[in-house]
Amino acid sequence: MCRILIISFLINLFLLEKATGLGEIIYAINAGGPAHTDIYGIHYEKDPLQGRVGTASDYGKQLVMIGRVNSKDEILYQTERYHHSTFGYDIPASKDGDYVLVLKFSEVYFNTPNMKVFDVVLNGDHTIVADLDIFNKVGRGVAHDEYVPYSIKNGKLYYNDEESDIRGGKIKVEFIKGYRDNPKINALYVMRGTIDEVPKLPPIVWPETETEEPREEVEEKSTKSRRASGPKQPDPYSMEDNSVLIPVFITIGAFIPLLFCLCKL
Repeated sequence: MCRILIISFLINLFLLEKATGLGEIIYAINAGGPAHTDIYGIHYEKDPLQGRVGTASDYGKQLVMIGRVNSKDEILYQTERYHHSTFGYDIPASKDGDYVLVLKFSEVYFNTPNMKVFDVVLNGDHTIVADLDIFNKVGRGVAHDEYVPYSIKNGKLYYNDEESDIRGGKIKVEFIKGYRDNPKINALYVMRGTIDEVPKLPPIVWPETETEEPREEVEEKSTKSRRASGPKQPDPYSMEDNSVLIPVFITIGAFIPLLFCLCKL
């Protein structure tokens, strides 16, 4: 428990240090959840798709904590919207300039990789996240953000070396239904500015695993080479010490000639 509190304190300290130089927020929503203002002052509106598309879930509230995020902002990763089909959100795109789309995810249900995998597409033409497997990237109950820089100029959207037309002053970010469960999103926002101005999540703190040292196998020695404890006892069958038999030999040697003399009589 102490380790969790220490990690949470360090995360909060790291995030507060990074909460400077934020660009203009033009769009922010807390998918599947209520309105929320985070530690950077970003105000997330409640989900505009509520009651219209997909399913809202707050299953993540059952977890003790969400890793890599300030405790005040865990709600952004505890609630989510998923759908059994492709779905998305319309983002304002009327002004020219540089933008960054920040997508927030957290796997709060599955415990193994390859259970939920999907793509994210921007403006119908640009695959901005391919084969996203949240658990495979960060594990369960850990925040994961995707940062997507793009620009708008003269009615066109530019992403990497690609371009597409903007219609109706809006672009759409879509979460594509694949073969492995349903696509989802926890929260998202769009900032006018560069990626350097976006607050980043702290590095992942992986739990320490104690490795067992290999046990040295001690070979058992044979009983012949095993030393017995205590003082060494004389072997009654050993012929090394024959001093006790000398008087017997002398007696027998003296008796044999006497017996020989008696027999001649």
